[in-house]
Amino acid sequence: MIGLISATSAGAAARDRLAAAWPERTRVYEGPVGDAVRAAFAQCEQLVCFLATGAVVRLVAPLLGDKATDPGVVCVDEGGRFAVSLVGGHGGGANELACAVGELLGAEPVVTTATDAVGLPGLDTLGFPVEGDVAGVSRALLDGDPVALKAEVGWPLPPLRVTGEGTYAIRVTDRAVAPADHEVLLRPPSLVVGVGASRGAPVDEVLGLVEGALRAAGLSVRSVAEVATVDAKAGEPGIVGAAQRLGVPLVTYPAEELAQVDVPNPSDAPLAAVGTPSVAEAAALVRGGELLVPKTKSAATPAMATCAVVRRPARGRLAVVGLGPGARDLLTPRAKAELQRASVLVGLDQYVDQIRDLLRPGTQVLESGLGAEEERARTAVAQARKGRAVALIGSGDAGVYAMASPALAEASDDIDVIGVPGVTAALAAAAILGAPLGHDHVSISLSDLHTPWEVIERRVRAAAEADLVVTFYNPRSRGRDWQLPKALAILAEHREPTTPVGVVRNASRPDESGRLTTLAALDPATVDMMTVVTVGNTATRQIAGRMVTPRGYRWQAAPVSGSAAGQEGTE
Repeated sequence: MIGLISATSAGAAARDRLAAAWPERTRVYEGPVGDAVRAAFAQCEQLVCFLATGAVVRLVAPLLGDKATDPGVVCVDEGGRFAVSLVGGHGGGANELACAVGELLGAEPVVTTATDAVGLPGLDTLGFPVEGDVAGVSRALLDGDPVALKAEVGWPLPPLRVTGEGTYAIRVTDRAVAPADHEVLLRPPSLVVGVGASRGAPVDEVLGLVEGALRAAGLSVRSVAEVATVDAKAGEPGIVGAAQRLGVPLVTYPAEELAQVDVPNPSDAPLAAVGTPSVAEAAALVRGGELLVPKTKSAATPAMATCAVVRRPARGRLAVVGLGPGARDLLTPRAKAELQRASVLVGLDQYVDQIRDLLRPGTQVLESGLGAEEERARTAVAQARKGRAVALIGSGDAGVYAMASPALAEASDDIDVIGVPGVTAALAAAAILGAPLGHDHVSISLSDLHTPWEVIERRVRAAAEADLVVTFYNPRSRGRDWQLPKALAILAEHREPTTPVGVVRNASRPDESGRLTTLAALDPATVDMMTVVTVGNTATRQIAGRMVTPRGYRWQAAPVSGSAAGQEGTE
């Protein structure tokens, strides 16, 4: 919850805008400012104070305890010009909150955390528990001093300026070791604890068994990702309570699935009780991994719980990112976040140039030229299989005539694949033309490099007969100059010569151009590969210089009036 505090009418107006935008996330604190800040500080994860920073400093100073648990505090000035991350930049999420508040209110976010200021990820913001000399190692990264990366467990990390050797070190480990001098330990969520328990097993017995098994194996409890068991034990209080006290989710599996897992220590007892010869080992191993602790019983008499520990395989992360049509403000926040999360970027050289300034220092860039799409897909998947965080970029939406399909054809279930949607060319062009896609529509690529022309022609005829608005991608190139005229001729068999056609080149880029013409008047020679051609259906009209396809066909019967043009059709 985000607490909102203000003292003036101007502050209250900005406060109310934030509350209206985030109704589920915010709570307004009224009354004397000092009382409001103290109450919000105790009850909320974050605060936004529409007050002077000096006043907020004096109010929160006596309340500060530990930066790992204190709420993040953002200050917005009276004029709404700045959103200042004051306290809890990383641990309290104030840096991100300042950016979000700034975007919503039109204020400039002010972030002074050193790593954020130079584009480096904070070691305490990677999503892992962290131990050791965070300040010292972070300072070394900022100063460019050699920092060694010692990855005992492979895990996808954001870009870090690291080397093979150095006085300072970042060690990625799930072992129960203490950090050395000038060292930071990152605890990846690499351990799965399988648990079986008799009905009524006490939570202390289950938790004590798990903690003891980890300790005996030299493993860190901070790397436990989840507790796993059979579906029949999903509500067992001892198991549920142990997972809660460990602060990890409880994951359950059907007995039939666990019964198929090959385990070293099957038993007749669980088979009779819940339908699988193994619960602890099978639940830990069901998603693969290395068995580090075989089935172990609790020390109680009689023993009411068993556990097993597995180190699950490191899963690389492949984000397939759509960059939009070209304009920076049409690059989505999610896409930007994925670009900064990736330690490896794979993409077409001209697309890499568009977003190179957004990459964090230390990002490995693997770029290539036109025609190497499948090679880029293979490279991205191969990098992810090494346990790295990879972004594979494409223009528009990566799933529309772009990199998602070749990447997914190469990928398997041994990596995590995240699709990041983007504004595709058809949508960018449509926004320039007016509303040509207001009713059913289809996109067709006229490139026969990957699809036989016979197939393309059949699809164009189907779209023509179905009276769909058609957007042509890849309409014409130097080596392909006859496909667009042929496609237009097919459409002309079913549509009037006066059918509106929109032609947009380099949508959203500095040299953008868009024009309206008709099916009969369009000169294919004016079209190239940077152009999107949108052909209307029988209901599409030009209205006030814009191309509009109404949502309902009732507009066909009579000319569209000015008032009707402003109404939304219904079905």
